[in-house]
Amino acid sequence: MSQPPTESEVPGSAGPPSELGRRLGVFDAVVVGLGAMLGAGIFAALAPAAHAAGSGLLIGLAVAAVVAYCNATSSARLAARYPASGGTYVYGRERLGEFWGHLAGWAFVVGKTASCAAMALTVGAYVWEDHARVVAVAAVVALTAVDYLGVRKAAWLTRVIVAVVLAVLAAVVVGALTSGAADASRLDPGGDTTPGGVLRAAGLLFFAFAGYARIATLGEEVRDPARTIPRAVPLALGITLAVYAAVAIAVLSVLGADGLAGASAPLADAVRAAGLPGLAPVVRVGAAVGALGSLLALILGVSRTTLAMARDRRLPSPLAAVHPRFAVPHRAVVAVGAVVAVLAATVDLRGAIGFSSFGVLVYYAIANAAAWTLAPAEGRPVRAVPALGLAGCAALACALPLTSVLSGAAVLVLGACLYGLRRAPAS
Repeated sequence: MSQPPTESEVPGSAGPPSELGRRLGVFDAVVVGLGAMLGAGIFAALAPAAHAAGSGLLIGLAVAAVVAYCNATSSARLAARYPASGGTYVYGRERLGEFWGHLAGWAFVVGKTASCAAMALTVGAYVWEDHARVVAVAAVVALTAVDYLGVRKAAWLTRVIVAVVLAVLAAVVVGALTSGAADASRLDPGGDTTPGGVLRAAGLLFFAFAGYARIATLGEEVRDPARTIPRAVPLALGITLAVYAAVAIAVLSVLGADGLAGASAPLADAVRAAGLPGLAPVVRVGAAVGALGSLLALILGVSRTTLAMARDRRLPSPLAAVHPRFAVPHRAVVAVGAVVAVLAATVDLRGAIGFSSFGVLVYYAIANAAAWTLAPAEGRPVRAVPALGLAGCAALACALPLTSVLSGAAVLVLGACLYGLRRAPAS
């Protein structure tokens, strides 16, 4: 097993100029995680979750949160041990072998690139539905430029986005729960809720939690990662769970399970049902801003994993370049932005959410397997945590639609074939 970097190898010290600068503290790391999680998911995921489980979506939310907590704990312990860009690509490589690291990185880059395009199209749909693709491409170009100029600038923009989204969600919760339309009896799961439905709802809602990985994938840009990452990840996850639970309870109490399942814009419909139609445009703005936050965080995470894989020649080596002034992987950033812009302009990705979810679950399954191999002296979590996380990822992946499982498996096979074709020692 490789050892963690020595002081001379830590970015920001007297290491080689190809490494990134450590500029993020605990607060910024938490904000980056919140920006990724408090995005478009909460504005859209509740309806399909209600369709799958009815009022049992609240149980599904709890299941998704437990799996996310296990994944987050495993990722945080690994990130503290290996504070480099790449997240589970690095952890899988160091703990399980090069193949598993490559597979994790491949699943993340391909799946999250599709997610980037989906988030961009979400922005376009909320801002200017008739020209959604034009707006989507413009959003990708703008946020790629922000990332190119440095992670600190991206973190500052994320602070603004998180503040706006939290304010909008708070208005929705207060407005719905204090209205005469709220009825606590609608929160009762009832006899129609099935374990399979709850599991499907958990799989859909888990996707909204997955943003905490951004903190780990930025491990090379975090100050004092052994202290910062284990603090930032559970903080971001805990805040997100509290917000999601409050929003789900508020919306469900107003619309009921059937009304929520049939809603095209659940939060906007909820405020209208609560007698607050003037708040609906504000919710649309919040959804667009939240999608922008998710898109920004996704571009950050995908470009850093691309950087790590390029360093090991699992992707073209020129993508490993780091800008001498801005200390960011500028070529990887531009490449990711270009691919996402093309996808947003040409492809309908509404059916890609299940495919992306499959890749994310594979990614976290490998993270949990890697965390299992940690020794107690290396900060290993309680063994039940990675075991439950691995089992949970497998269960949620199997609960996805068959087409998503098959397409995701096909992409993983392609990634494995590329690993065999490009198998060469890293210099």
